[in-house]
Amino acid sequence: MKPKGLICAGGEATRLGELTRVANKHLLPVGRWPMIYYPLQLLQQAGIGDVLLVTGKGHAGQMIDLLGDGLLAPRGGGDPILELDLTYKVQTEPGGIAQVVGMAQDFAAGAPLVVVLGDNIFEYAQSEPIADWGDDARGAQIFVKNVPDPENFGVVVYDEEGHVTDIVEKAGVVDMRYPEPPSSHAVVGLYCYPPDVFDVIGTLEPSSRGELEITDVNRYYALEGRLRAHEVKGWWEDAGKHWQHLAEIGRVIEATGVNK
Repeated sequence: MKPKGLICAGGEATRLGELTRVANKHLLPVGRWPMIYYPLQLLQQAGIGDVLLVTGKGHAGQMIDLLGDGLLAPRGGGDPILELDLTYKVQTEPGGIAQVVGMAQDFAAGAPLVVVLGDNIFEYAQSEPIADWGDDARGAQIFVKNVPDPENFGVVVYDEEGHVTDIVEKAGVVDMRYPEPPSSHAVVGLYCYPPDVFDVIGTLEPSSRGELEITDVNRYYALEGRLRAHEVKGWWEDAGKHWQHLAEIGRVIEATGVNK
């Protein structure tokens, strides 16, 4: 069955301060586009046309007003920006990324699911590894990026043969099993899950912050020997870190292109 897509676009976005009092973070400008266009375009470039967008209740109307049914033409004419079949759900209370994935069970209807965080932007759409995974989709696939500060991320644990054996969330701070990060491969906001992901989510307990953690989902597949890690081609950015960062990412997009 062909994979479907999920965009996680909820959350309070307190890191962006006063900007997110008036608009959903994912509607803020990054370069010439609202932030949310980029993850939607990534799914489209990867050949995924049936997409569920989960957003918070505070600005859900703004999101629907902007994106409509997923067919979006640029102002002034030209080729469509988006040609998707878009469905919406509202997350009424923050509950973690894994909770958002769980909300997609009826939408997925037995299909594999490609999940993109709404504030993650990529130079390349990672279309080939997504397509390769979708041809089988019996296991899960995460995407990773080599970072200089792995202590601030969830990172991958590899065995001597390069297989993923575990995921460690902020080693020495959150996950005390490792005093130092076991690798510098940080897990980014792009995940591919087989249809049994909803069974996995159903077994999770809330973390100390009261949320269902996507790290626990990924760890389940790692311990089962069913998790692959693919290194991101090109640059990757989390656009939700700081308001000044939005302009910086926009300049990078103009210089290099995006979702190529």
